[in-house]
Amino acid sequence: MAAAEALLRERTFRELTVDEVMRRTDLSRPSFYVYFRDRHHLMLRVVEHIGAELRTMSQRWYTGSGDGPAQAREAMEGFVEVYAQHGAVLRALADAATDDHEVERVYTGLVHEFVDVTARHIEKEIEAGRVLPLDPKETARALVWMMERYLNRSMGHEPRTRRETVAETLTTIWTRVLYGAS
Repeated sequence: MAAAEALLRERTFRELTVDEVMRRTDLSRPSFYVYFRDRHHLMLRVVEHIGAELRTMSQRWYTGSGDGPAQAREAMEGFVEVYAQHGAVLRALADAATDDHEVERVYTGLVHEFVDVTARHIEKEIEAGRVLPLDPKETARALVWMMERYLNRSMGHEPRTRRETVAETLTTIWTRVLYGAS
């Protein structure tokens, strides 16, 4: 997986081959097929790995019940860090999702997982009186998909946008929409 991630920093998923991945390891080409069916299956495993990192970062906001804007900022900074480390790979996953139904199902499922947990948290924030009444599910869907595209464009392509700028932009959008904070 590390060899695939390194290659995806240099080229797109469409250009990735099993031969190239295996040349970056000490293993033979047949060894690849012990662990993966094909390069799309490799991408599914990468989704699982990076998805776990993103879940950890999101917990900063989703599990909190205090200062929503401050927790949102902390979560956005965490997401930006994950994208700073894995942006090219996450971009490749989004690209692979257009080619392969299984990768699309898993990648879209990961994004929808964030939509669902965001909607639940927005509902809690509305109940606590910290967020004005709005449609939690649609707001979550708009915010999460916007963030996914923005992070892929700003951190998954060269030249990259500065981390601080990306985190500040996302924090501003989320906190203004949800908390009315400026």
